[in-house]
Amino acid sequence: MTPDSKKSITSKSLGILAATLPLSACNWVVMKPSGDIAQQQANLVVTSTLLMLLIIVPVIVLTLLFAWRYRQSNLAATYEPEWDHSTKLELLIWGAPLLIIIALGALTWISTHKLDPYRPLDRISPQQAIPADMKPLVVEVVALDWKWLFVYPEQGIATVNELAAPVDRPIQFKITASTVMNSFYVPALAGQVYAMPGMQTQLHAVINKAGVFDGFSANYSGAGFSQMRFKFHGLSNADFDAWVAKNQAEGGALSRAAYQQLEQPSKSEPVRRYAQVEQGLYDAILNRCVDAGKMCMSQMMAVDAAGGLGKGSVDGLSRQSWRGGERTVVAAMCTPQNLDQYLPRRPPQSADRTAQP
Repeated sequence: MTPDSKKSITSKSLGILAATLPLSACNWVVMKPSGDIAQQQANLVVTSTLLMLLIIVPVIVLTLLFAWRYRQSNLAATYEPEWDHSTKLELLIWGAPLLIIIALGALTWISTHKLDPYRPLDRISPQQAIPADMKPLVVEVVALDWKWLFVYPEQGIATVNELAAPVDRPIQFKITASTVMNSFYVPALAGQVYAMPGMQTQLHAVINKAGVFDGFSANYSGAGFSQMRFKFHGLSNADFDAWVAKNQAEGGALSRAAYQQLEQPSKSEPVRRYAQVEQGLYDAILNRCVDAGKMCMSQMMAVDAAGGLGKGSVDGLSRQSWRGGERTVVAAMCTPQNLDQYLPRRPPQSADRTAQP
């Protein structure tokens, strides 16, 4: 072998290596996830692709075949310039795609209802049903600028940019946002679900393998969007209990005042732990009234349903400082501090009062 041929082989090898190098950076977590819901979604992608290939591949092959057989230099090919119709060919051209469309439509209809993120799970894995006494782990998710807040109401803790759940236990996510629209996404767990201020979306999922997985926002939300990431830990029951105990031992208290500080925009926020969460905080975030001086959205809707406040509602506006400026908000008619004076006074009831129909 001459030096020139060796050099040529080396150059070709380097060229092939350079061409395949970008493929080494591919992350196949979407097609090989660790959660049952995400796996069903991956199977749906594969099934849909194969059904479409039943049409695409024959069309490509026949296109190349016709181009070769009926090329100008092939004088042996049949030449029929007056040909205009074939019933068999029409049935094949229209019948095969129609069957594929029917199959895709049925698949879409079934999977849309089966994989509805609002629908509670009916299984942990293909081989394991959910035990009758197993309750889902509830996690309240808040998308902030630019970080994630996770509240565990059952455990009484909260974390920033760290999420954990036991393996093979259903998880019910309640998702909202503080300011702008985001998208909650853990590829190994399930599909993405939008987080919107003043609204609550839901996601039911389960993780079937222990490990540490990436989570992030899949919807652009401003300057710190690219750092809006967190780690999701799939843990055994014992490890999850230890993780909860760690948060309870190391964390502080997440009050309304602390949340208002946390709500301020920040980038690359480290993990924070809270051992206590003020009661009703998530509902206040959802109703956009963490500040006691603001009227909650639920209160506004109740007032509107009762006919509104008339001209008096104009006086119900107030100004608040917000990110170096001011904004107009609807002031609350009462706050936790002066709630008693707005509650109707009831006469004392005797202990032996009989029930009225």
